[in-house]
Amino acid sequence: MPELPEVEALASFLRDRAVGHAVARVDTPAISALKTFDPPVSALAGLEVTAVGRYGKFLDLDVSGVHLVVHLARAGWLHWRDTLPAAPPKPGRGPIALRLHLDGGGGFDLTEQGTQKKLAAYVVRTVTDVPGIARLGVDALDPALTADRLGELLKAHGGQLKGALTDQATIAGIGNAYSDEILHTAKLSPFKPAGRLAEGELSRLHAAMVTTLRDAVDRSIGQQAATLKSEKRSGLRVHARAGLPCPVCGDTVREVSFADRSLQYCATCQTNGQILADRRLSKLLK
Repeated sequence: MPELPEVEALASFLRDRAVGHAVARVDTPAISALKTFDPPVSALAGLEVTAVGRYGKFLDLDVSGVHLVVHLARAGWLHWRDTLPAAPPKPGRGPIALRLHLDGGGGFDLTEQGTQKKLAAYVVRTVTDVPGIARLGVDALDPALTADRLGELLKAHGGQLKGALTDQATIAGIGNAYSDEILHTAKLSPFKPAGRLAEGELSRLHAAMVTTLRDAVDRSIGQQAATLKSEKRSGLRVHARAGLPCPVCGDTVREVSFADRSLQYCATCQTNGQILADRRLSKLLK
């Protein structure tokens, strides 16, 4: 799933290529991906892209005051084309959910692989008309999110650290991959109660969150949209590396599986050598 660094990089990419251009037309071959009807998607035609921003993991194209907001979900992506085909994509065929044409012939496709179609596009007059944006908590890279404020949010959440970091209503922008990376850097168990961090643990977590995300943004900004996924993978130390050695201590990176996702961690670095049980059991193996 694209998370804060990748969405920030996509926003930067589109600022360079789309801002200042007018929307020629928008094709919606996967009409189910379009979650709004007023204003209609046709209202974007003829308007100029004036800004591109990010809200958590949402990408926002400001088109002369009308917003095209996109959430790429788990399997969605943006593919830029310097020249798009004139013929619209056929409905219900292939991975293309939405195609935006700009004047001059360029533009992008929003695609989604797999059978679970969760990519969402919204055309709204105000970004907070998007329910997911209206519910967002403080952005993970907001300077106002100090270590003290982070501690307050974690206590209010009341769950485990992994769930608190990925709860968009608590902290916006962090998903499954970067939460694993942050917790590994902070040397904290993903199952540790979020409201029971000692002062030193909270300081480590805050520092790990800021450095992990800023480093990922720095690596991602300036990348072509097509290379962002591989850039993300290359920077991961434990996520999606189950069975490989931990780059810090050499122990084997381990995995806890869920119904539709998983987390990865290093027992030596994060849990004092204890092996975590399946998340559904919510306890440590003895």
